[in-house]
Amino acid sequence: MVGPDISSIKLSLEQDERNINANPARYNRVMLKFIFLLLVSLPIFAESNNNNLSFEDEFANFITEFKTTARNEGISEKAINLVLDSSSFNPEVIRFDRTQAEFTQTFWNYLDKRVSRYRIDEGRKQLSLNRKSLNQISKKYGVPAHVIVAFWGLESNYGSNTGSFRLSDALSTLSSDQRRSEFFQGELLNFMRLVDKGYLSHDTKGSWAGAMGGVQFMPSNVLNYAVDSNGDGKIDLWNTQEDIFESAANFLKILGWKRGFKWGREVQLSSGFDFSITGLKTKKTLTEWSTLGVKSADGSALPQANISASVILPGGHRGPAFLIYDNFNVIMKWNRSILYAIAVGHLSDQFVGDKKLLTQKIIEKPLSKSDIMMIQSKLNKLGFDTGEPDGIAGPKTRSAARNYQIQNNLRADGYIGEELFNHLKDL
Repeated sequence: MVGPDISSIKLSLEQDERNINANPARYNRVMLKFIFLLLVSLPIFAESNNNNLSFEDEFANFITEFKTTARNEGISEKAINLVLDSSSFNPEVIRFDRTQAEFTQTFWNYLDKRVSRYRIDEGRKQLSLNRKSLNQISKKYGVPAHVIVAFWGLESNYGSNTGSFRLSDALSTLSSDQRRSEFFQGELLNFMRLVDKGYLSHDTKGSWAGAMGGVQFMPSNVLNYAVDSNGDGKIDLWNTQEDIFESAANFLKILGWKRGFKWGREVQLSSGFDFSITGLKTKKTLTEWSTLGVKSADGSALPQANISASVILPGGHRGPAFLIYDNFNVIMKWNRSILYAIAVGHLSDQFVGDKKLLTQKIIEKPLSKSDIMMIQSKLNKLGFDTGEPDGIAGPKTRSAARNYQIQNNLRADGYIGEELFNHLKDL
């Protein structure tokens, strides 16, 4: 069967990906192009690998088989039919899954977009408007009010953007996709449970990843952690702010939030600092970090304390350094992205004082997916295992980069950026 050249499709899309941020007006044209090329190319993959079935047949077969799975899980026939019979594959969901901002943007670009002037000002306003209920919830769960509001601000822009995707479409699409099918099939089952219980409509809308409401809970989180805070007999994560706030606080407490502790702080490293000891896996006390040349961002000494912490460099050695505590790891249990966790912590700090980062901002070209795949392929070839190249700079890729840097006497920050790309491209 003759079809489009997949390598040329990939190159064309990556060229568009580089230009979208510079020219947002291109978005709709690029999106239409992506959907067209995806729909043209996917049947070829399906036919060549799945006994000549078309892509449409593959998705239909998944829905049919999943109905059996749902029945075996005790979900009613009514809920199964309501959700699965109305589900459609949405290629835009796959595009978002493969181009998440946490994996494709530079540190400063990501932070500036999320900790914006509007988001800071609106967050302070919402803190003031909801002070009474937030203080009560904070006292009950031990999670500061400004942290709860920071999650609300980042997840849905204070409820103004809770998502426009039909959750049945998003979850069934991701459930049928091989990349994270097991996780999303579990969430699809939980969504059907919520429909079965009458908590949600089968037409409920949310994010491309299946999250919903003001703090973008996945269906499993709604089932396990959502709270009817105002006692009206229902949980409303879209319009009832007390339910939104207390559900978020309950989730964070169960994840392990430590009352009375910060998430972290910006710090200053000495000129001869050993970058190989940075990262989430290395923990030392504040006193130990102080003896290694770590200071507060303004140059003052760290507190002498037995509190365990790690030093991370989310923007590489040229970006800011952060000393992060156990509550930072709690934020990462909500979202596994280091950039997301920094944004939550930094935004929450802005609500209780104008705490700008002191490290000088740098302009860095974001790497495309093909750039990251090149780095992964080169590191694999050199004996530093990144796994199958996928264009996502995850923990395994960062670890491989750090090991390569250590063995080649480079600054071992594990950062997947322009500097490493330029170093490896001609090897």
